[in-house]
Amino acid sequence: MNSKIYTDVKYQQIIDPATVTADATSATIDLDGYDSVCLMANIGESADTLSSSVKIELEAEESADNSTWTDVADTHLTNYVAGTNDGTFGVIDDAAEDDARYICGYTGIKRYLRVIVNVTGTHTNGTPISVSA
Repeated sequence: MNSKIYTDVKYQQIIDPATVTADATSATIDLDGYDSVCLMANIGESADTLSSSVKIELEAEESADNSTWTDVADTHLTNYVAGTNDGTFGVIDDAAEDDARYICGYTGIKRYLRVIVNVTGTHTNGTPISVSA
């Protein structure tokens, strides 16, 4: 068995599991020494009624200096979707879209990366979310 994947891959939880009712920003991922990163968001069942006006968008942001952040260009993400901003890799606006996993790859060139959980509308009860890279 080839165990090289265990020595070549680094796993990091960047948003701890929590019920989200407002915007959340992940910890920063430092890509120094790595060629790419895979982002994985685990979304639980929402306790709110999701719609086009009560939704969650998962967005990736990048930075060269870990200070000034911009949306990742869609062309630098695998599995990007149309969202409010560039860099969106998940839109959860219907009950059929929660209780799911959203995954994308980052192929950009900036050193730092983070995920924004963008909450639109009133989320009284919240949605369980965690994000790993």
